[in-house]
Amino acid sequence: MMNKNDQQFIAQKIRTQYMEKESTELDALRVLDEKVKRPANIFAYVFGSIGAIVMGTGMSLVMTDIGSTLAIANTLPLGVTVGVVGLVMALINYPVHKNILNGRKRKYAAEILAISERIMGE
Repeated sequence: MMNKNDQQFIAQKIRTQYMEKESTELDALRVLDEKVKRPANIFAYVFGSIGAIVMGTGMSLVMTDIGSTLAIANTLPLGVTVGVVGLVMALINYPVHKNILNGRKRKYAAEILAISERIMGE
C-alpha cells in the first residue's frame, strides 16, 4: 500500500499535467531558439539522408549485378559517378547546415539577446 505522501505526490504530478501553464520569457526564448535551429537541422537530416542514398546507389551499381537487371552493360563509370555525387552531397552537408544556421542566428540575434538580457536582469 502507498502511504499518504506517495498518493499526494502522484496526485499532484497528474494534476499539473492538466493545469494551464504560464508562458514565461524563458519559454519564449526556448521557442525562439528552436525557431532558429529547426530549419537548419531539418535540411541537414534530409539532405544528408538523400546524399547517403545516392552514394549507396552508386556503390550498388559498382559492386552488384543490378546493372544487368537494369540493362546497363558497363555499370562502373555510372556507379562511380553516382557515388561521387552522393559523396559530394555528404561533404557539403555540414558547411551548408552551418551557413543556414548562422544566417538564422543573425536574423534572430537581437530578439534573442533582448529576451535573455531581461531574464538575466531579473
